[in-house]
Amino acid sequence: VVQLVESGGGSVQAGGSVQLTCVASGYTTDSVAVGWIRQAPGKEREEGEVVASIFIGHDSRWVKDSEQDRFTISQDKAKNTVYLQMNNLKPEDTAKYYCAAVVGVRWTVRAPLEYDYWGQGTQVTVSS
Repeated sequence: VVQLVESGGGSVQAGGSVQLTCVASGYTTDSVAVGWIRQAPGKEREEGEVVASIFIGHDSRWVKDSEQDRFTISQDKAKNTVYLQMNNLKPEDTAKYYCAAVVGVRWTVRAPLEYDYWGQGTQVTVSS
């Protein structure tokens, strides 16, 4: 069973930075995409938006166009860990962020509904 555990959320002032961490376990292949999904208040997590995704096998990375100058996704393959570095945070970044994974793909995955496994989420609150 694939398990994902996020950490690193919290409260930060606008302009600050946060690094989210996702530790994954339970898969034995590199054909895995891991994504970070931002859940807007009042919406289901599957209605959120994928802000970044990484394909574990060849380290391909994708970040949503509007966040490319602020967010960075990376991995430490040896630790089965994926990171989301978020800089210059804005109040509108306030959300619960989920780490999610899908096995058996060949590229980054950019739609929440395509992910099969989800972590418990971590809250990021940005105050102005």
